[in-house]
Amino acid sequence: MSKKLIKSGIIVSAMTLISRVLGLVRDVVIANIMGAGASADVFFFANKIPNFLRRLFAEGAFAQAFVPVLSEYHTLDEANNTNETRKLIAQVSGTLGVLISLVTLFGVIASSLFVALFGPGWFLDWLNDGPGSEKFDLASTLLKITFPYLWFVSFTALSGAILNTYGRFAVSAFTPVLLNVGIIACAIYLAPLMDEPAFALAWGVFLGGLLQFAFQIPFLYRSGALVKPTWSWHAPGVAKIRKLIVPALIGVSATQINLLLDTVIASMLITGSISWLYYANRLLEFPLGLFGIGIATVILPSLAKLHTKKDTEEFSDTIDWGLRIVSLFGWPALAGLMVLAQPIIMVLFMRGEFTQNEVLQVSYALFAYLSGLLSFMFIKILAPGYYARQDTKTPVKIAIKAIVANIAFNLMLAPFFGYLGLAIATSLSATLNALMLYHGLKSANVFQLSRKTWWFIIRLVCSAAVMAVVVYQVSPNFDVWLSYGFSQQITQLLLCITSGIASYLLCLYLFGIRLSDIKVAQKTSS
Repeated sequence: MSKKLIKSGIIVSAMTLISRVLGLVRDVVIANIMGAGASADVFFFANKIPNFLRRLFAEGAFAQAFVPVLSEYHTLDEANNTNETRKLIAQVSGTLGVLISLVTLFGVIASSLFVALFGPGWFLDWLNDGPGSEKFDLASTLLKITFPYLWFVSFTALSGAILNTYGRFAVSAFTPVLLNVGIIACAIYLAPLMDEPAFALAWGVFLGGLLQFAFQIPFLYRSGALVKPTWSWHAPGVAKIRKLIVPALIGVSATQINLLLDTVIASMLITGSISWLYYANRLLEFPLGLFGIGIATVILPSLAKLHTKKDTEEFSDTIDWGLRIVSLFGWPALAGLMVLAQPIIMVLFMRGEFTQNEVLQVSYALFAYLSGLLSFMFIKILAPGYYARQDTKTPVKIAIKAIVANIAFNLMLAPFFGYLGLAIATSLSATLNALMLYHGLKSANVFQLSRKTWWFIIRLVCSAAVMAVVVYQVSPNFDVWLSYGFSQQITQLLLCITSGIASYLLCLYLFGIRLSDIKVAQKTSS
């Protein structure tokens, strides 16, 4: 494992930390002005559709198909002193530009159709002039404002993939900060001027997308990758990406499809269900984005290059290293959030329109999501093991099975547990997805967890369990937390977190875990 890869992982995680912290600030502002009521449900819905398409296409399938091909061209250019990479970038950006412009235009014009498709509960109320008819009208209007975000972020994802391949990870990792800046700015300065705060937040999404797009242009220019786009549907490189992207649309985005299905069903449940799931998912995304996505971002280009060089041993070692790193941070994050879910939600969101009831409802959803946290993280590391080898058929078959399982779990659990059933179903299907991804790599003799990594993870689980007990003993019960003032809540929360970190690190040391276990990949027998 090269020091450069480790350094890149640290840089991406640091930039992601800034983005996630600002994301929490954004959610605090939103919770304050809208709480978890009808308007909040509608805004989160209108924001989720373009974000779903972003993760499904721009940052999901497109990145997984584009990066291996771009890495292949870039490696050959370096070896043969050619200029085919710039030509590929021009062809891909031109072709993507035309397609994404058509999709965005259709989305703006047919926003009501998207709302009817993904919010059937509101659509039925609208047809029958029921209590959800106002939600349908508001969602249709907001979606016209938020949908262009897809256009901006698609080119942001393209730029980020290029810069990552060129080794400039910090730029694309920092870019999401600008979306949060746009939403926060509009929430603070524009929302007070409007009767419906949701419109201000929607324009914040639009502004954030524009800022993200503009921010990366100078860095593309400095890297020599800013080229004139050309339509090239039949160009060899574009054709290769097209072949890879179709199955990857499902394969890499099973989790996102599952979350969207949750939204569809939640639109038929009681008011607040979408918001409760949103806030819980946002807290889940903090460790997932910081560690899982951060490490996965640097692993994919590295795996693609190793596959091109046919270095199978280091290819396997890189995946092994990635799983150790996300486990190192994932298990304590799981334990800490399980014990401190309610006080964290209380400190972050409980003000303005966000009440004690919302704290409890969001915490229950978070408990359900947390049961799949490590599975979500492992998917981020295991899936690149397929896409770096330009194998999109295997993960798509696995993802289809996971999606079908999620639908079955939803139908079984939602009638009895409501929105909690949706969160549980998502976690169960993610676990199934991760297990099948690992089994596929193992069966193909591409990767198998080393004995040392198994033992490493067992020690992490034990350390996290001890940490959970310590934090539980330090943390007062829910009623006591409610009696505290805000400053006292923060002080107590910091005490709990500090105690947890200290006990976890002490346990790691006592169990014999050292920096050498994570600095380099372990080339041990499996």
